[in-house]
Amino acid sequence: MQDAESQTNIKSCLLIIMLLAFVQNAQSDDGIINRLEILQSDHSDSIQGTPLHAQDALARFYENRHYQPAWSSPIARYELVQAIDRVAHDGLNPADYHQDALHDIVHSSSDDADRTLSTELDLIFTDAFLLLAAHLRDGKVNSQTLQAQWAVHQRQEPLFLALEQALQDETVFQTLQSFKPPAPAYQKLSNYRYQLSGLLGRPWPLHDPGPTIHPGDSDPRIPAIRQQLQLLGNLPQADHDSHYSATNTPESQRYAGSLIEAIPAFQARHGLEPDGLIGRKTLQALNTLPIERIRQIDANLERWRWLPDSLGDTYVLVNIAGYDMVLVEDGEEVMHQRVIVGDPFRQTPVFSDRIRYLVFNPTWTVPRTLMIKDQLPKLQADPSYLSRMNFKVYKGWGARRVEVAPEEIDWNTLTADHFPYQLIQQPGPNNSLGQVKFMFPNKHAIYLHDTPGQYHFSREQRTISSGCIRVERPFELAERLLTRNSSWTKDTIRQARQEKEPVKAILDRSVPVHLQYWTTWVDKSGHLQIRKDVYGRDRRLVDALRSDFKGNLQLTPRSHR
Repeated sequence: MQDAESQTNIKSCLLIIMLLAFVQNAQSDDGIINRLEILQSDHSDSIQGTPLHAQDALARFYENRHYQPAWSSPIARYELVQAIDRVAHDGLNPADYHQDALHDIVHSSSDDADRTLSTELDLIFTDAFLLLAAHLRDGKVNSQTLQAQWAVHQRQEPLFLALEQALQDETVFQTLQSFKPPAPAYQKLSNYRYQLSGLLGRPWPLHDPGPTIHPGDSDPRIPAIRQQLQLLGNLPQADHDSHYSATNTPESQRYAGSLIEAIPAFQARHGLEPDGLIGRKTLQALNTLPIERIRQIDANLERWRWLPDSLGDTYVLVNIAGYDMVLVEDGEEVMHQRVIVGDPFRQTPVFSDRIRYLVFNPTWTVPRTLMIKDQLPKLQADPSYLSRMNFKVYKGWGARRVEVAPEEIDWNTLTADHFPYQLIQQPGPNNSLGQVKFMFPNKHAIYLHDTPGQYHFSREQRTISSGCIRVERPFELAERLLTRNSSWTKDTIRQARQEKEPVKAILDRSVPVHLQYWTTWVDKSGHLQIRKDVYGRDRRLVDALRSDFKGNLQLTPRSHR
């Protein structure tokens, strides 16, 4: 009995010792508590003139570590500054993350800062890490509003837990790098930005339009063009470092030699007709300053940060600005096709979804906007248009709709405010959707589809649809999706195409589809591809990236990565 009582007393003493040790280790820093209380109470958003953006996150971070200072390690402080210095290569502004203030601290020779100062600096370091991690992970700009503010998303691991682990392991730099998009395409684009930054400050000639230069011609603009292509990596560098004014001999002014192959390749990389003729559009591309290319890259790096970490092992990706579509299977690109996208007034939106089924011989229910703006003027000018294009007209909607003969309607009496009809084009060779559409039901009513107007795919600029994406060779895509992912075969697909009514083909597993807007990327050969910003989105995004950050950083879980 006495032994049992002794053992109980020993256990009680041990428990008390452990509690005392925990309390001692968890001793809070009153300076941090007081400073956080001030931030919360008087809505102050700065310390010593340095703005703080992660006030809510700061409170949660320090509460989680019992209000103890976090940045006692010189290694951790140095690694944070190192990461901030390099973030320009990702198209972000180091100044947003307190670069100057932290540089002064890290490189200061004095370690005798008083306690209040140390508390405030600790908060600044934490704020910088949390904001930078958030921007690398999800982007600085809200993808919906294009405002430079934090958009609250769902995420599995709060950032302050990642910071706690990085401080414990002294892996601050590595942890921040891990928040960047893991796609190799992102890193390639960032690397190319770094290469282009070496051209900043160098003279860059601007060419007058002048006459078109043909292969074999002599022109005083040729030496500068050759130099530009060398600097951009589109032409092998000369054996010596030449300057634009260094060579003006008749031979150097001739459009010949390696330039004959370099110009068409340069044109193709800018989405131009690779005809080898140095005309107005080619000269405009050559006139693009390195800083303009860098800003365009910055916009596209930000777009990558909006995407989930993984696009999927198998997926369809449409680049709206590039007018192309790729199919990736098991991580390998197996199909590439040209596409037609929305015009600047009916822009194809950017979003991700999943292709769930296909429809052969589809009908086309004309959206109301198109009925008013496109179809009504045609009907008023030519009432036979509907019969010729195989349309049915219905009055009303849903189960109560009634088919009406087109010739019974006085189309000239209809207006945008008075159009009680629905137009549905029947399957056939004239159907605007062609013979197949790929469905991923979404709020935008956007899908991929065939088209009877195949001749449009030869156009250089293919922004002519009403928002949906027309695919150049849709049946190749349909066959690839269905025969790998359903009970459909080539024969059943062929039979479905011969039907006169719509036939639905459901995929066993839905396939991710990503509609993106990339105006720059690095191709497999390591060359920068540039496309025209047909929707004028790059400038707005770059301006937002350059603007001051607004808002209080929220740290909520995000699920899509």
